[in-house]
Formats: sequence, structure tokens, C-alpha cells
Amino acid sequence: MPMLDVYVPEGALRSAAEAALLGRLTDILMTWEGFDPADPVMRSVSWAFLHRPAAVFVAGVPATAPRYKVVATVPEGQLDERARAAVIAEVTEAVLDAEEGRWPREAGRIWVFPTEVPDGYWGGNGRPTHLAEILARVTDRESARALADKRIAASRAGRTVLPG
Repeated sequence: MPMLDVYVPEGALRSAAEAALLGRLTDILMTWEGFDPADPVMRSVSWAFLHRPAAVFVAGVPATAPRYKVVATVPEGQLDERARAAVIAEVTEAVLDAEEGRWPREAGRIWVFPTEVPDGYWGGNGRPTHLAEILARVTDRESARALADKRIAASRAGRTVLPG
């Protein structure tokens, strides 16, 4: 059940490549969340918002090649450390592939931010939606609750607090 915010500068990609990229990014995120990308119910709640920055600047000067930003937002507990790393790598490759060789193949031009929304702060249908409710779409309620509790606990245990 991902929400994607994909920032693509105007003219950076052919329109067909851009449309294919948005589908591929959705598939990548759904797969790493543990959902079947072919499931029409889960696809119906997997949205991608395409943003068009008028200009991107690097060190205060217009960039000479496109820069991309992908914010992949999921409910808390959906992406462990391994999944986050895979999402970053696969999204980066997908964007580079979508360029179809029009620009130098430089991963440093793409930033990917897998972001988890704390449980109870994901809102849909006018109310908060918990991870257990989302998981109940693909399994029974009891299993969904147990899996949600396990994933959320692991997510919270894996957070590093920076000194400060």
C-alpha cells in the first residue's frame, strides 16, 4: 500500500518511459512490502504522484543533467533494513533505465527516501488506518494483528537514535 512521490524534471524522460517507470516503481515497492503487484485490490491503493520541478539546482547552479527524488512512503513495519536498501537500489536502477541512455548513468543523481509513517498515522477513508487492517486484506485478522505487531516492534527496535 505504498504512496510514491516521484520528482522528474520536465523533459528528462520520454513520456512512455516515464509512465513505465511509475508502474515499475509501484511494483518494486509493493513487492518489498510483501504484496503481490498483480493483486488488483492492493494496486488500487498504491498511488504515485508525479511532481515536476521547474528547475533543479546543484550548489546554487542549474543542474547539467536531471536530478530525481523518490519518496516511497509506507505504513510503519513494512520495510526492514534489508528491504529499505533493496528499494533504494532497485528504484535507482529503474530511474537510470528509464533514461534510456539519454544522460550519463550516474546513480548519484537519484535520491530515494523510503519513509515509514508511524502506526495509527496512516489515514484513508477519513480515518486512521493501522497496519493490521492493511494486512488483513491479504490474510485473516488474527494473523494480520500478530504480523503487524511483530513488524512494528522490529521496526521500532531497529531505529538508531543519534546523540545530540
